[in-house]
Formats: sequence, structure tokens, C-alpha cells
Amino acid sequence: MEKEFVKAITPRSEDFSQWYVDVVLKAELADYAPVKGCIVFRPYGYTIWEYIQAELDRRFKETGHVNAYFPLFVPESFFRREAEHVAGFSPQVAWVTRGGDEDLAERLAVRPTSETVIGVMYAKWIQSYRDLPVLINQWCNVVRWEKATRPFIRTTEFLWQEGHTCHRTAAEAEEEALRMLEVYRSFVEDYLSIPVIPGEKSAGERFAGAERTYTIEGLMGDRRALQCATSHFLGQNFARSFDIKFLDVDGQLKYVWQTSWGISTRIVGALIMVHGDDRGLVLPPTVAPHQVVVVPIVGRDSERVLAASREVTDRLRGRFRVKLDDRPEFSPGWKFNDWEMRGVPLRLEIGPRDLAAEQVTAARRDTGERTALPLSRLEEGVAELLDEVHRGLYRRALEFRQAHTHEAGDLASLRAIMEGPRGFIRAHWCEKPGCEERIKEETGATIRCLPFGEQGEGRCVLCGEPARQVVYLARAY
Repeated sequence: MEKEFVKAITPRSEDFSQWYVDVVLKAELADYAPVKGCIVFRPYGYTIWEYIQAELDRRFKETGHVNAYFPLFVPESFFRREAEHVAGFSPQVAWVTRGGDEDLAERLAVRPTSETVIGVMYAKWIQSYRDLPVLINQWCNVVRWEKATRPFIRTTEFLWQEGHTCHRTAAEAEEEALRMLEVYRSFVEDYLSIPVIPGEKSAGERFAGAERTYTIEGLMGDRRALQCATSHFLGQNFARSFDIKFLDVDGQLKYVWQTSWGISTRIVGALIMVHGDDRGLVLPPTVAPHQVVVVPIVGRDSERVLAASREVTDRLRGRFRVKLDDRPEFSPGWKFNDWEMRGVPLRLEIGPRDLAAEQVTAARRDTGERTALPLSRLEEGVAELLDEVHRGLYRRALEFRQAHTHEAGDLASLRAIMEGPRGFIRAHWCEKPGCEERIKEETGATIRCLPFGEQGEGRCVLCGEPARQVVYLARAY
């Protein structure tokens, strides 16, 4: 007897938060862990992260970076050397106070980020300008004691990478910070099909201890913003705190200039919220654990159908990540729903009529469009359809963002947008911290970024004073 049919997923329009949780759980991306605020990555979800990790790692290495690994525990004395940094992270830090049967002489922070412990090591390793630049990345977990959590988007423990670099000059460090932001932008847009707005963070949203923070901001399906990745120009703040000096070519002892940059498993949440629909997950082919699923439509000539399905699978294997679903206990309809919920980009159906016509029936996950694909050009046809799915997802997400980007000239219009259609709001800002704080208090919107290349004459959306700085505002995760 067939198992229970695929359970319904809460419609996005009814309850977006519940829809999101339904997709995470029912598509078996993750499950809740016994520790509050933590999740278990199930194999299907972790495979997506592995593809993200592998592609980013390749791009990092192409830009000259190498991987290392630094300790999970940070002595409290290290953590407190950079005052702004410790103030920014203190509410979220988990502390270890006991080891085995003994109280520790000094508390150990469970890393919320690694600037401090890495800074101590760089001070040992860097002596001369010949030691620069240092271009190191690490893949690791971090812990931030969050009060409100959501799978992938905000969890107590999460996975990420963090790059930490040192340079001779401020110009070199600034160039590095912007280069890595472009690596992220290209990856998220070209590989994950998620359009983003690159720009600089305001002082109020800047990473604790940085001189400048750069960001890429995406718009999710519920018209909230998500910070997808950040890159920081740290200046010499940490270098001074940890005494990271080098002997320059002119014989002078100088502090290095630093950057740090990172992207985390919250980007998996972005994939769900940007591309998903009421049937579940929709994955770009680049990160789909199964790019193609082959479903035999058995009935009469079942042996011939199964044999043909295996042959098609064998032809595609090696070039594509393909899965043959020949489970006899499930009907084709159940399988269709199950694989659609899991976001498989392309389904190939093979039945007696397809055999007679020497074709397969291809169904796209993003549009639901079905088309006959001749067996004579199977591999080429599958490649073309997957490319169309990839480009179509980006186009659809971009059109959504454009349709939900608004202009606001004053507080009243800003408030009306936030209480109504929401989304990204483009406005002018006088760059006064007081106005930024009041905007947040009055509307719940935060300045997501100061977009590159978008300055012009206008008036501050809050105080009405002349302003040249354009900003994008939104409610955000």
C-alpha cells in the first residue's frame, strides 16, 4: 500500500514563516536539534552547502587565497583587546568557564568570529613586508547566542567561511575588501540566481571594529531584505590592538592594514525564500543535489519502460547529477509531488507512449512547463533546459525585486510603503546617525546599504535637509 501522499505545505501568502519552516522540514534540508536555537543539517541540505562551499573555495583560491584553521576557543583577554569589537559582540558570546572538573583561570569565548585569535597569530607570523600580503580563509562553525532563531537564517551555531587578510597599504586592503565583495556578488547572482544590491553599510550597521563594511543585499519572497555576504575594511584597528607590525621597505616599523569577509549557511535560507513556491523548494541546477530525476510511468510494457529509464539514467550520469526513481511502492503522481517539493530542477518522464515516440517528457520545476525531448539529442536537450531553468530563476527573482522596489521622498511615504507593499525603498539620507535611528524607530526599516554609484541631489527622507546619499531601506532578517 502506498505511503501517505506528500503533505501540504502552508501557502506562502497565508503564512510565509510557516511556509519556510514547512519547506525546511519536509524537503529534509534540516531538523531541529535538542539544543535550543541549533539545527541538524540533513544530508539533502548539507549537500547544497557542499556545492556552495566547493564553488566559493574554488573562487577564493583563484584570487590567491589559501585555507587554514584556527581554534574554536578565544581567551577573554584576547577578545577584549579591541573595545568596539567586544562591545558589538558581547551580548551574543557564549563563554566556557569550566574544563573537566576544574574552573578555568580565564574564561574562553566560543568564537562568534575570529579576528582576535587570528590577530594574535598574525602578530607572530608577520615580521617584514616580504611576509605580505597574508591571504587566509577558514571554513568553520561559529556560535552567537541568538534570542530569536530560524533555521539557516539565524541559528545559535552556524557554518561559514571567514577570510582574514593583511596588507602593506590601506589602498591594497581596500582593493581586497572590494574584490572579495565582487567575488560574492558574482557567486550569488551568477551561481545561485539571486539578484543583489552591492553597497556600503551605514555607520550604524557596520561590523564592530571595522572602518568600512561592504554588503550585498537580497530581497526575499516576503519582501524582507537579507544580508547575503559582507566584506570589511578593518583598517589598522585590530593591528594596533594585537601589535601586528612589519618592517617596510623604507626601514620603518608599521602596522598592517587588514580585511575580513564572510558568507554563511544563511545563504541556503536565501535560496529557499527567493526561489521557493507553494509546492516547496526550487533549486538552481548549480546546487541541486539531483539536477534531473527520471520517473518511469509503468503500466503495460513495464519491463521495457524500466529498461529504457535505466538506459536514460546511464546516459546522463557523469554529465549531470541524475536520480532514477524506480520505487515500485509509490505512484508516479506521488513521486512528482515529492521531487517538486525537493526542488529538483528537471523531471524526465518515460512511459509507453514516450517509448513509441523515441522521446522523454521533460518537466521544468520553475515553470511547470512540459516538453517532448527526443532521445536522439537527450544530453544536449537536458543541458539546454537546465540552463533555461538557471537563467529563468534569476530573471524571475530580478523582476520580483524590481516590482517591489519603491521610492520614498518623506517619512509619510516611507511609512505608507512599510505598512503596505513593503520591499526595498530607495530614498535620500542626510547621513546623520540621529535620522537613521529615527527611521528605524518610526517605521521598523533599517538602512540596508548605500548603493555604489547612486548619489544625487535630494532631501533626507526623515528631516528634509539637502542630501546626496541614496540608500536602500527595508525590514530585514
